[in-house]
Amino acid sequence: MPLAVLDLVPIAAGSTAGEALRNSIDLARRAEELGYARYWLAEHHLNPGVAGSAPHTFVGILAASTERIRVGTAATILGNYGPLQVAEALGTVAALYPDRVDLGLGRSGFPPPPAAGEAPAARTATPDAPTPADADAGAP
Repeated sequence: MPLAVLDLVPIAAGSTAGEALRNSIDLARRAEELGYARYWLAEHHLNPGVAGSAPHTFVGILAASTERIRVGTAATILGNYGPLQVAEALGTVAALYPDRVDLGLGRSGFPPPPAAGEAPAARTATPDAPTPADADAGAP
């Protein structure tokens, strides 16, 4: 059974983001030595304990730091990027490291950015989350 690592790039207490990123490079190399098939990078923003906020940048660094293991974004949060931006970022890495780059897709609580000329949509936390209007509807 192929094994994989899912890395949040955690920042240990008393450590720095740079140290966390270097630890992840070391972990990817070790996973490759042990025969793991994939190394996935999670995407988390505005979290002081996590250095994994730029997976499209870091995936290229991991590919350059390893030889065979597949690397990828565990869940590119589509609400944060335009589709062309994602395709070009991962396509650039894939051009340098053919057959080693994977793209995992996810969604955030925010809708994707509007297309050119389109009005922005109202933002909600998640599609299933109650809105202030829902709360008001039940009030006497």
